[in-house]
Amino acid sequence: MLFWRVKPLDKILETAEKKSLKRQLGPIQLTLLGIGAVIGTGIFVLTAEAGQKAGPGMMLAFVIAAIVCALAALAYAELAAMVPVSGSAYTYTYGVLGEFIAWIVGWALGLEYGIGAATVCVGWSGYMNGLLSHADLFGLVQPGALALPEALRTGPFAGGTFNLLAFLIGLAVTVLLVIGTSKSARVNAVLVAIKIVALTMFIAIAFPSVQSTNFEPFLPGGWGSPTGGVGVLGAAASIFFAYVGFDAVSTAAEETKNPNRNIPIGLIGSLVICTIFYLLVGYSAAGSVGAQPMLSAAGVVLDPGSPEMAAACAGSQALVCSKEPLAHVLRLLGHPQLGNWIGAAAILALPSVILMMMFGQTRIFFTMSRDGLLPDVLSKVHPRFFTPHVITILTGAVVAICSAVFPVGKLADTSNSGTLLAFAMVSIGVLILRKQQPDRPRPFRTPMAWIVCPLAVVGCLLLFVNLSPFAKEFFVGWAIVGLVLYRLYGYHRSHLANGRA
Repeated sequence: MLFWRVKPLDKILETAEKKSLKRQLGPIQLTLLGIGAVIGTGIFVLTAEAGQKAGPGMMLAFVIAAIVCALAALAYAELAAMVPVSGSAYTYTYGVLGEFIAWIVGWALGLEYGIGAATVCVGWSGYMNGLLSHADLFGLVQPGALALPEALRTGPFAGGTFNLLAFLIGLAVTVLLVIGTSKSARVNAVLVAIKIVALTMFIAIAFPSVQSTNFEPFLPGGWGSPTGGVGVLGAAASIFFAYVGFDAVSTAAEETKNPNRNIPIGLIGSLVICTIFYLLVGYSAAGSVGAQPMLSAAGVVLDPGSPEMAAACAGSQALVCSKEPLAHVLRLLGHPQLGNWIGAAAILALPSVILMMMFGQTRIFFTMSRDGLLPDVLSKVHPRFFTPHVITILTGAVVAICSAVFPVGKLADTSNSGTLLAFAMVSIGVLILRKQQPDRPRPFRTPMAWIVCPLAVVGCLLLFVNLSPFAKEFFVGWAIVGLVLYRLYGYHRSHLANGRA
């Protein structure tokens, strides 16, 4: 039986009841919160990836990913409102589906946050390398004089040897997390504004240059393939990463005025606005310079991040080959300095996303360690900095190494595999709890739950099967390691099993 060792929700809520938060957030604040959390790495980095998989049809991919996110968000919000404590989906499933499923979800969240952070590191390095290759420091040096050797710009899968800048930014954020440096609300607001201004500027310049011929053919990769990874659905599975972060709205349920009304407004409002932004960016990029995929000699769409793709892109100015797609588009349109400014905006804004993802990763495993499912040393707190330094250093090392070796697309797909599983489990948990505890107070109720939640599960499964083969294989390997670790350690050491919870 899967549903054993359920940690009672009342026990989980004991922590939250000690300190109650003031309900002060309205629909506008929630919508802005969601926009700030969502817009980031995906649109700045994965536009080229989506173009390689779906061509101009990537615009449909943005819509499909947004719909799946909206369905999952409505389910996520109900549990977040009922269990407003740390631990994310891991904590929710522990109180609904039991320890075994909670372990699976917590382990999967390691892919969402940890590999997600590595994805952002690679995206950041792409823009930084691009800026170093084109900047002249106001005429003080020749353009390209600051560029790193080609071998140090990307990992071995993408034609290089070691992505040095991705490795270094991963280590830098790890140090910040260990010493306890955190972002202030004002700094975060400035970074959000920078992202919005940068995307608006890109649309304003690229949109007028759109030519209808650049949209032909519109679906060069079709809707998908039996093995996944290409076509519109393959692009949607990758571009799903561009929407991760919307759960920041649902986790604010405890601080929201009239959550039954305002939570769905914030969730759907932020996703709609971000989708409009993404569609305009995708339309402007594909229509202005073209976004047709690179093909093999047999006319087959090449796998992004593969050695074959790297070879095909050697010396090419195609959008799908760029590591900094938005800046690259503006340079192709004859605006090199504005392209540099777009790159600078990404360079300034993306490290905060790395920090947030690594923070989430360390806190999930910290919570699992505190529950006895992982070794106690992982929840050890630094005597001076008061941070979980052991798990932070381990996480930082893995993030830095992965970002130095793997390409952005493979990392994004792998991160999405964990996210999709977690969202599916949360959606199932909502329905189970509706049956098991129908009278429990719900500050927010998922509308039409028996329609929305099954559709969310189906949507997550649809995107999962259309992930790249690499991501699915990595996910299976990660799951096997996790199950073995749980059976050998967590099953016996669990505090709940030993009466210590």
